[in-house]
Amino acid sequence: MHAGDTLASASRRPRAASVAAAENLSPTFPKRAPWGAASKLRKWQQEALDIYREKNPRDFLAVATPGAGKTTFALRLATELLDARVIRKITVVAPTEHLKHQWADSAARVGIRLDSNYANGQGRLADHYDGVALTYAQVAANPQLHANRTENARTLVILDEVHHGGDALSWGEALHVAFDSATRRLCLTGTPFRSDTAPIPFVPYEKGPDGIRRSVADYTYGYGQALRDHVVRPVIFMSYAGQMRWRTKAGDEIAASLGEAMTKDMTSQAWRTALDPQGEWIKSVLAAADKRLTEVRRAIPDAGGLVIASDQADARAYAGHLSRITGESPTVVLSDDTGAGKRIEEFSDDKSRRWMVAVRMVSEGVDVPRLAVGVYATSTQTPLFFAQAVGRYVRARKRGETASIFLPSVAPLLALANSMEEERDHALDRPKTEEESPLYDPEEALMAAANREEKASNDLEGSFEMLEAHASFDKVLFDGGEFGAGADVGSQEELDFLGLPGLLDADQVSTLLRQHQHEHLSSRSGKARAAEAERSEFDHRRAASLRKELQQLVNAWARRSGQPHGVVHTELRKRSGGPEVPQASLEQLEKRVATVRGWFVGKK
Repeated sequence: MHAGDTLASASRRPRAASVAAAENLSPTFPKRAPWGAASKLRKWQQEALDIYREKNPRDFLAVATPGAGKTTFALRLATELLDARVIRKITVVAPTEHLKHQWADSAARVGIRLDSNYANGQGRLADHYDGVALTYAQVAANPQLHANRTENARTLVILDEVHHGGDALSWGEALHVAFDSATRRLCLTGTPFRSDTAPIPFVPYEKGPDGIRRSVADYTYGYGQALRDHVVRPVIFMSYAGQMRWRTKAGDEIAASLGEAMTKDMTSQAWRTALDPQGEWIKSVLAAADKRLTEVRRAIPDAGGLVIASDQADARAYAGHLSRITGESPTVVLSDDTGAGKRIEEFSDDKSRRWMVAVRMVSEGVDVPRLAVGVYATSTQTPLFFAQAVGRYVRARKRGETASIFLPSVAPLLALANSMEEERDHALDRPKTEEESPLYDPEEALMAAANREEKASNDLEGSFEMLEAHASFDKVLFDGGEFGAGADVGSQEELDFLGLPGLLDADQVSTLLRQHQHEHLSSRSGKARAAEAERSEFDHRRAASLRKELQQLVNAWARRSGQPHGVVHTELRKRSGGPEVPQASLEQLEKRVATVRGWFVGKK
């Protein structure tokens, strides 16, 4: 069988028989259901599979929004290629250790045996495995080893979150060495491609009319389409503004409102001031997010929340705030913790746990389906990281679930929240911006762009001191619209938005948001009219009192000076301006009263 043979023309072997053989070789493995017993594919998965069957390509790029089911699609394709004897082995390459074990678990459920504990030093793969699950770093450590494995058997290579393989990273060259000889390659991604201009291995590019080469996907399934298909949850963004005050290293005190137009440096400082664990802003936002989680859990009892922090110190401090708010200690996941993956799995399985706090590592591909409420408590603002973070909350389990994400009201984040449905291709040959710089080594960080921003954020932290940080509810962003017009924390307006039912489809969310918007604007309008009426009544009484006082003073001055009353009034009008006394404004009346009083004490 050659790489170009079609699935239809290939002879097929019974998948169940191969699974049984594997079980005889390895009785410790639990029996898993073959694809024949699996549930029906989603529409997009079937469409992508049909396109693959028609093209029968060596390389295939599928771009699908987080939570859409890329793993299911890939494993279904893998079983068909195995059954058709187009391939004999499978290699899955994932960004993290946690993800490669997750891939192996998912594969086992459809009868594919992947060794996720395979080490570079062990050499030959045990016969009862259909393949291996590796990390990009593992491939980069010994690409020739994996090249030899790939050449020794017809192999399907699945590159999960393939944007990690750009040539600007050390992984790029290693991927070419290891997998150039692969029989088939399936590239998957669910987030915007990297912002640099280095080509990604095995990803096709086409030059457009502008001369810029852009990535071309064989199949694309965006967030907007997935939302319409009820494959992912609608995302409600709750933004919070507030008053910030900080002291610079030079000793200057600066006050600003989070969310107002400021310079880039001022915005960064106000943003970091808001996220400071010692301030009231983050405490108020965490409390609001927990109220939202409580409401969601009324309809979805196992719903959980995730706080994404900038660093370990902040994560621990936020966890302390949540402990005091909820009365229970949240799960804390730190990026350099060897038990991080296990803690994520424990939180995912423990339906009673409300909150998890993590430092960035709960990113692409990490599957915690019960996450429904999030707090974006980091100053990272790259489209890649933001999309990966939001992707943790959008996986739908049943129709009507929503995701609620709380974030600072700063322009970069609001712009990203409003562009959730945009499709992004990877563009080459475009001019580089000043902000773009060489990416860090992949073994040093999960995402180089996020690392750059975290480093900049840490550098900024020592340049100023948080003095005060108070939160206010700003607005709700949903489906390109904005709802709410600012309110105090704890106000009825904020509580109405936090109290949206936990089970709502996208249309119901829009309807309720518009309803709350109308009610509160009407209420504010009514209150404004009442206040205006009250002010008008006060002004009327005040004007009457001033006219009476002015007349008494003019009478007294006329007797003292011997001038007629009309002459006195004319002189006052010259000095203070304005019409006759009955038509004069409060300000004009007050000025005339002050003028006459001044005459009595010798002020002319």
